[in-house]
Parts: sequence; C-alpha cells; structure tokens
Amino acid sequence: MKKPPRTDAPQPLFHDHPRSFEANRYVYPVLSRRSGGISIGVNLNRDRRCNFNCIYCQVDRAGPCRQEPIDLDRLGDELHQTIEAVTSGRIFRETKFRDAPEPLRRLCDVALSGDGEPTLCPDFEAVVRTCQSVHRRRELDEVKLVLITNASTFHREPVRRALEVLDGAGGRIWAKLDAGTEPYFRQVARTHVSFRRILDNLREAAIARPIVIQSLFARIRGEPPPPDEQEAYGARLEEILAGGGRIELVQVHTVARPPAESWVAALSPEEVDALAELIRRRTGLTVESFYGQA
Repeated sequence: MKKPPRTDAPQPLFHDHPRSFEANRYVYPVLSRRSGGISIGVNLNRDRRCNFNCIYCQVDRAGPCRQEPIDLDRLGDELHQTIEAVTSGRIFRETKFRDAPEPLRRLCDVALSGDGEPTLCPDFEAVVRTCQSVHRRRELDEVKLVLITNASTFHREPVRRALEVLDGAGGRIWAKLDAGTEPYFRQVARTHVSFRRILDNLREAAIARPIVIQSLFARIRGEPPPPDEQEAYGARLEEILAGGGRIELVQVHTVARPPAESWVAALSPEEVDALAELIRRRTGLTVESFYGQA
C-alpha cells in the first residue's frame, strides 16, 4: 500500500493542478504525489471535449466546446522547453515549484491528458508521435510517457495505431475504471458509452501490454460505494485477468479537488484502504491507495 509522503510542501502544490504554464498553450507541469514528483501534462482537450461527464470532474464543461486543430510544432517546442525547465532545475528557482520538497524535485512522466478524453483528439496519433520524438531526442529513458484515458475509444483503428506508437516509446496506459456494474457506471460517468465497451477495451489493451487501472471512488449523497458494488468491481478486474489481460498496478483514490457536483465527497483514508485490501484479496494485484491527494 502506498501512502502519500509526508512533506512540508504547501498543500496548493498538490491540490491545484492548473493546466497553464508560462505562455504555453498545451504543456503544463504539476507536482504529483501519485507520480512521486513532477508530471508534465499535455492538454489535448483545450476545447474540453469529453464523452464522459463524471460527477467528480473539476472541469467546467458549461458552454460550447469548440474543436481546434493541434499545432504540433508548438506542442513539441513547449514540451522540449518544459522538460528543460524541470531537468535543469530552473522550474524550482523561478516558479511556484520553488517550494517543492527535495525528494519530489524530479521529472517522473509526460502525461497525455488534459480537460477531456485525449484519444478523442483528431490529431491524437500525430501528437503521440511528436511526444515520442521529443522523448527520444531528450534521451528520457527513465521518464515514462503516459496516456491517462477512460479507454472508451481503444477499439478505433487510429487509436490502436497510436497505442502501438506509445508502446514503441516504452509508454504506459493509465486507464480509468470507477465501477463494477452498469448502473453504478452510469451514475458516476454519465455517458452514452456502454460499460461493456469499456471492459472489452480494457481487456484487449491489457492483452497487448500491461496497463495501470486508476479508480476513483467517492461518497455519493453521503454514501460510499455499496459493498456489493465493491465486490463487483473486484470481479471486473478478475475478468480482465481471466481473459488474458495484464494489470501491473491498481491505483485506488478519491476526490482531491472540488468536484462537479456538491453531493460528491471524498472517502476517508480507512474506506480507501478497505477497498484496496478487498482488491488485493480478490485478485492478488498490487494496489496503491491515495487519500484525496493528486
């Protein structure tokens, strides 16, 4: 079980993850306890486009979502410059990260994520190739290239190709699974995508390469996930394994920042730990717990 490290860092460093940095359009660094240091995000959804409307999401999706093409040259330049700022130590001298504790002053990953589902970006494959190119040019062998995703589009051919490129760069998939049953999935994700589609995509992706499952559970109108829902969630993980999928890690966490709905709240550390232990007992998988910190 992984507990967030004790540090003297101001809490806004962990709780605030603004997707802006200097004059950048796409690339932003955050101090991430889940990664264990600096994570450089690549926001592919400045238009806030997402096919989920999760009850805990902190992104404001009010108003029109206008799709815009990605400026690949600018994205590549921003990524290169932000990596340089972190690896040179400049970011810890000249920005809010000067308060980052010494053990977390390291670049851990480059994460394709943002204000929506990154694989919905029409330029997703080209973006992955651009990030792969910068990753290789900077010789970042110890730095993971990570896709943070809801797994809803893995069956689409352009996304399949992009995932193969990610594999070639030694990348990782961190895929979301927040439910064990279709009704609970509908309640949390508020999407037209079927739960079966998500489960099938997770299984197929995990057959091709090991994946990380990221699961956020919360109190909904004062109630934690019911015991039968928790058991069903464990059963879904077992099904992925039984189908030949490989899960290298399960991350169980809870609400860290103000959610979309006022009736959604964080689980207690004890509740998170109990769910993590249930998963270990049922599946034998490695599980990390996070108590509302990012």
